[in-house]
Amino acid sequence: MGGLRGLAAPFVALGPSGVAVRTRLKQFTTMDVEVLRQVGAHLGALASRDLKARCRDGLDHDAGAWAARKRELTPDSSARWAGAITKASHDQWALARRCAHARIQSLEKGVRTLEHRLSLPLGQKGSKRAPGGYRSRREWHAKARRLHMLEDRLARARADWEAGRVRVVRGGKRMARARHHLTDAGLTEAGWRERWESARWFVQADGESGKRFGNETIRISPDGEVSLRLPAPLTHLANAPHGRYVLTGRVAFAHRGQEWADRVAANRAVAYRIHHDTTRGRWYVTASWQKPVTRTIPLAAALAQGVIGVDMNADHLAAWHLDLHGNPTGNPHRFCYDLTGTADHRDAQVRHALTRLLHWARTCGVKAIAVEDLDFTAEKTREKHGARRRFRQLISGMPTGRLRARLTSMADATGITIIAVDPAYTSRWGAQHWQKPLTSTIRRTTRHDAASIAIGRRAQGFPIRRRTAPPRTHQSDGCGHRTVQAGPDSPGREGPRPCIPGPRTRSVPPDTARTRATRTPNTVRDVRSVQEWVQHSLLLTE
Repeated sequence: MGGLRGLAAPFVALGPSGVAVRTRLKQFTTMDVEVLRQVGAHLGALASRDLKARCRDGLDHDAGAWAARKRELTPDSSARWAGAITKASHDQWALARRCAHARIQSLEKGVRTLEHRLSLPLGQKGSKRAPGGYRSRREWHAKARRLHMLEDRLARARADWEAGRVRVVRGGKRMARARHHLTDAGLTEAGWRERWESARWFVQADGESGKRFGNETIRISPDGEVSLRLPAPLTHLANAPHGRYVLTGRVAFAHRGQEWADRVAANRAVAYRIHHDTTRGRWYVTASWQKPVTRTIPLAAALAQGVIGVDMNADHLAAWHLDLHGNPTGNPHRFCYDLTGTADHRDAQVRHALTRLLHWARTCGVKAIAVEDLDFTAEKTREKHGARRRFRQLISGMPTGRLRARLTSMADATGITIIAVDPAYTSRWGAQHWQKPLTSTIRRTTRHDAASIAIGRRAQGFPIRRRTAPPRTHQSDGCGHRTVQAGPDSPGREGPRPCIPGPRTRSVPPDTARTRATRTPNTVRDVRSVQEWVQHSLLLTE
């Protein structure tokens, strides 16, 4: 056991700190569409110019430079539009900065792995913690060339990091590159141009508490009326006082609609973003606001009514209900999803699977779901796994981050606590101790089902194995109770076994003598086997 790594203690995951809901804008007129297009294009050009200025400042940016950028944008928009644009540019630069740091770390890991494997003899086997040498001289030579390439990339990335340079494309780098490969992307030049321009529009504004309906720039009233403050050069398009334009259609938020209405009625801050889906030809508005993080309950209180252990896989969630003592009850459940297709399709599949999981958890009466605290950032590198492309694609396709964010958010709305456990050895030990005992002629227990039991028991603080070793003192109860299935105060824990007459317990009914005297044997036995040996009385005298 010395080679096993230490296990982290389970903990209660924090709830979400924000909410975002989306609905469709309907009943648009031609004038509404034209106004939104002009506003988005005008503010998008200002956002592109401001992002360029922010990237040019780099590490020398400060509060004074931020105020100067805002003053420069105000005459062409408004004070609030300028504030929203500068804040969006700052957030985008910060995100690019974090991505650059993550790329440096990934390149450093790749360089270390290649240097280690190149230093080993050809054909040397690796261990569980470190890969071995390369299989042939040809592969060794190819990896040596790749090492030089990664070192050059790492040097450029470090130089950009020290200089404060970031790589940002408004509208997306993938969409920008698709312009040169329209046939492969399945787009025409006109279709690509429409998507590109729509992705670069800017129609979003942060909320402000105390203002009417929580937002002075893009305002949605409790009855669904949508209006926005037009930029200064477009005030001639206004159809309402104070340079505002009111859209024709009304909106209603189906999800969290009452919560949104309460915030709007109380004039609390709500941020809005209006965007155009060119594929469907629809307009959408997204409302978002911050909320205080739900106070986590103690781990013991969350586990008071049992737990559901969940093992996440590439195509399904394996779940099993465990009682207070760590015993699996009922049958395992699977919640399948398909992660092929577009990002929206994958996200919808994850949501549907989690919805079914939470509904089943409520029917079981539990208040906690145990999941693994997975992080594959260091496990899917090309340098570590080499030619195991299928395995790299498998772990890269598992939506660990999205599932964790979705599960915590949806569970918070249903009052269920999420417990994160260490993922070490759950699949291996679960299959070793639980897969075979729970497999029968009518139920086939998979390795993933057994792993869900291991996850649930680890969240409850129990060992994964079904029983601990007996104590050394004559293998009795001198050193404490042998089993960890029941607590020391559980009723009937030390009670005797029920005395049920019959061959299973080898107990004899009370009327055995009478039945044996009248019973005729069905089989012919040897005389010696039925002979009764009685000691003669003379042998007892002297």
